Amino acid sequence: MQKACHFYLLPIGGTATAALAGLLHDAGERVSGVDAVLYPPTSELLAELGLPVRLGFDPAGIPADLDQVIIGNALPRTNIEVQAVLQRGLPYTSQAKAFGDRFCRSGRTVVVAGTHGKTTTTALASHILTTGGLDPTALIGGVPRGGRPWRLGHGGWTVVEGDEYNTAFFDRGPKFLHFRPHIFVVGNVEFDHGDIYPDLDAILAAFRAGVALVGGDGHIVANTGDAGAQQVAANHPRAVGYGLASHADLACKDWGHTDGHLRATVRWQGQLFDLETPLVGRHNLDNLLAACTCALLAGIPPEAVAHAAASFPGVRRRLELVGEAAGVSVVDDFAHHPTAVGLTLEGARHRFPGCRLVAVFEPRSLTAGRRTFAAAYENALARADVALLAPAFHRVRLGPELALDCEALAAALVARGVDAEALREDSDIVDAVRRHVRTGDAVICMSSGEFGGLPRRLLERLRRDG
Repeated sequence: MQKACHFYLLPIGGTATAALAGLLHDAGERVSGVDAVLYPPTSELLAELGLPVRLGFDPAGIPADLDQVIIGNALPRTNIEVQAVLQRGLPYTSQAKAFGDRFCRSGRTVVVAGTHGKTTTTALASHILTTGGLDPTALIGGVPRGGRPWRLGHGGWTVVEGDEYNTAFFDRGPKFLHFRPHIFVVGNVEFDHGDIYPDLDAILAAFRAGVALVGGDGHIVANTGDAGAQQVAANHPRAVGYGLASHADLACKDWGHTDGHLRATVRWQGQLFDLETPLVGRHNLDNLLAACTCALLAGIPPEAVAHAAASFPGVRRRLELVGEAAGVSVVDDFAHHPTAVGLTLEGARHRFPGCRLVAVFEPRSLTAGRRTFAAAYENALARADVALLAPAFHRVRLGPELALDCEALAAALVARGVDAEALREDSDIVDAVRRHVRTGDAVICMSSGEFGGLPRRLLERLRRDG
């Protein structure tokens, strides 16, 4: 029997790194790791596995018997444990390369890429392939409701979320370049990650590099309704389109919402069939069509695809209802790019018909916190009835010249009829939200970070106040 390898994850608490830890553990390897702090749900998942996880970076804690260090892109070269790994000459690799080398060797890997919708599409594609009997391995950048962000399968298929962000401090290319795609999904392409991409052309070039990895018998699955996706897939001989366009290979003929579910009638290879899934919003129609296209290309019959899509549980932090109290619904969402913020609020209108929407937004990432998107955020947040803006998380690092001016944004929203407020740095955000909400409201908390546990804390406050 082959001796298990010892992998040390540095850090281990991110969704993707925790998912890789889970996969390696399920594959019979030894896994340990470190992080500065852990948050749910990954803290809960790691605890379930019983993995040795240390809090606080300390070179003295690096295991002496490790076989490989896996370094995530969250850590810079200046991290004290990273420096120790380099100084000691320990073997190391990136999270993306470690996953690709171990789990993308079968030649049947589905890589789901795009500026928005990757996590939901990846989770849905994994769910359909699993329910359809293909037994895939999967790594998802979010946690499916009632499940885990990874799955170790034995059917030869792999489904992975393909992030365009940089791989690690020692590998500035996109993560998806490590995944050996058989099917490469391009859901949408917009400008994002302004800290590493100078403009949209640079992002388009990155996606084209991903598409170029698809083998001769593989497919590019592209959204016919997105200009960026069409630029990337243009003239590719193995491009397969999905969307509302009549010429799409998986063409949506009709769609709408029924009882809080998304439904659609689609055509594939001359056959019409119906799809339904417990998701809402125009953006989730795209996610549904993308995942179903992958499943159809994998050989799952249309009726089996439809059956599987109907039982999809959704993903945590994607319009996730955390709870209700005092007649107020509290929702947690990962939206951070202005397009995603707008689509999330649009979806919330369907999920909470007749409710006043109170948007609480934290510009968390380096890109979200820049002035670049000020006008786009104004248009997105104008879909809410109330908009409360937390200070940009990286405002000090960006400086006043580059940081998003939340007060100016709030003023612009007020001019458009939105009850908007830019929250002060020293304000209690729960108190601020509580002042604005009333019975019948839906509070949509949006951040790419943990937002100080705002949804949970707000719910507790509402229950306490009665």
